[in-house]
Amino acid sequence: MNKLYLWGIIITAAMLGATYATVGYQKGGLNGDIVNMLAVAGAVALVIITIFVVIKYVRQMQVDQASGELADESWDNIGEYKNPVPFGWAIMFLGTIIWGLWYWTIGYPVNAFSQIGQYNEEVKEKDAEFAKKYANIKGEQLVNMGESVYLVECVACHGLNADGNNEIDAADLNQRISAKSVKYVINNGSNNKLLGTEMPMPDRNGLFNAATGALITDKEIDEVAAYVAGGLKDANSEGAKVFANVCSSCHGADGKGMEYVAPNIAEWSQPLIANVLDYGKVGAIGKMPVMDRLNPKQKEAVAAYVMSLSKGE
Repeated sequence: MNKLYLWGIIITAAMLGATYATVGYQKGGLNGDIVNMLAVAGAVALVIITIFVVIKYVRQMQVDQASGELADESWDNIGEYKNPVPFGWAIMFLGTIIWGLWYWTIGYPVNAFSQIGQYNEEVKEKDAEFAKKYANIKGEQLVNMGESVYLVECVACHGLNADGNNEIDAADLNQRISAKSVKYVINNGSNNKLLGTEMPMPDRNGLFNAATGALITDKEIDEVAAYVAGGLKDANSEGAKVFANVCSSCHGADGKGMEYVAPNIAEWSQPLIANVLDYGKVGAIGKMPVMDRLNPKQKEAVAAYVMSLSKGE
């Protein structure tokens, strides 16, 4: 066998072996992926074609004699043979251009795929499966699910016992609201979409005491903050009087809110917690981000768990 061909076969075998070792022994390997298999098949074909085309032209350079028709032009008496483009080469060239145009515009358009889009589609499918599987879960099972979600998504800020973190101003979820938060909302107003809509609460310059006919005072703010943070229990306190004359017109006499008007400040509720998860929250407790990774059932479960905390369950 001609030595040149022998070396070609040896080099081809070595390169194919290296390709197999690189792909075959990696984690996952080809893994039944058609794209990977086509890529490897293309690499194998290119290796074989390249080696034997190189061999062909090396041999041709060794044995060929100059022949053919010279072109009319010459430079410094150096002529050039007329070498028309090979028909097969021209067909392959045009075919490659057509294939490239098809690939980028019709077959696999540039804007037809993204990793984020693929991720969102996969999440959507999993959420649908999750919702179907746990559609009817209620009671203790729902609370247990909420605790599991809480331990993954919420515990870093609100703590293992849900008692908050003063270092980062994360709220204590064992109570509905703190006196600090009540004072902050009264002084600065609120527009945290706790009702799921743009329904802002005015700051202290828009809060009048019906009994005095004047704007709410610092003393009254302290009193009503203590009353609300205490769970609206001491009906004979000064804070209860301030609440009745300033806050009850929107939040209701029992503090449980009014639909489309004001949120429940007496206790946690499922819609309230879901809106906090959907829109985040900014206030005395700091800035809570939107928890958009949770699906509706997970949000319902977290709400059930948080509500169970304030009830001592």
